[in-house]
Amino acid sequence: MRTRLPLTLSLLVATAALVVPSAPASAAACPTWTKSQVARGYSVLENLAFDGTGGMLVSETSLIGPPGGLRRLSATGVRSTVVDKVTSPGGIVVDGRTAYFTSGNGLVSGFFNKADGAINAVDLDTGQVSTVATGLVMPNGMVRLPGGDLVVSRDLGKGSMTRVTAAGAKSPFAPAATSTNGMAVDAAQGVFYVDSTFDAKTVISVIDLDAPHAVLRTIVIPGIGPLNAADDLTLGADGNLYVALNVAGKVVRVTPATGAICTVASGIPLVSSVRFGAGPGWDPASLYATSFTGTVTRLTPQP
Repeated sequence: MRTRLPLTLSLLVATAALVVPSAPASAAACPTWTKSQVARGYSVLENLAFDGTGGMLVSETSLIGPPGGLRRLSATGVRSTVVDKVTSPGGIVVDGRTAYFTSGNGLVSGFFNKADGAINAVDLDTGQVSTVATGLVMPNGMVRLPGGDLVVSRDLGKGSMTRVTAAGAKSPFAPAATSTNGMAVDAAQGVFYVDSTFDAKTVISVIDLDAPHAVLRTIVIPGIGPLNAADDLTLGADGNLYVALNVAGKVVRVTPATGAICTVASGIPLVSSVRFGAGPGWDPASLYATSFTGTVTRLTPQP
């Protein structure tokens, strides 16, 4: 998004002055995952999803100049635009041939509680764009619940997550979680995961899907919260969570059952979102990571 990068950097200074770490242990290293660059040259990339037909969708914002948009990258490297002129796009959710995406994920909106955000939908076959809901404040991440409702997160300012029905009705969701960003749903276990970005500690809240007012427990990721700056996360087929630590520039694997944490990859500056490959040409065993530096990186586990 247009203003997210300066926000992250400014909070680093404030945090360094106010917080004295208690020498937390670093996340251990997982078995080696290799890194390879898939694409570069984009502006700020906030989120990604796969369209199921060989395309990766990314939300792109320029720090200066015109608004961003929803872009498509094919497995062969062909770039195209799905929706142009989107102001501060954020989370993306693909359901069949419809892609939902947020707009208004901006710093000013978060600081001043401006409800100028929205959830939009685009028909991937026709390109027709519609509005699902308006009046949201800084909708950042987005996930779809088993019943079809959408949940958007907000990492800056008061308030937490918002649940949105297909008809556009809005209601608070899991208000006990704060500075919320990346989310994932494990329908089989009946739980909802969400991480925190700017809280003093980086935590993953484990929430009861049937009673979202209840935080069942939290998992703490070592390090100072804003110096990690947990961004998006995803749930792997192995049952583990994979979390992008934006400022730390690394991706960690979290085992929900035990709370065990290890580092999948480091040296990915301002990594913002991670997803396992899906659809023709994208490896389902590899993680694909976007970054505020405009790159897409493939992370591949080794035997």
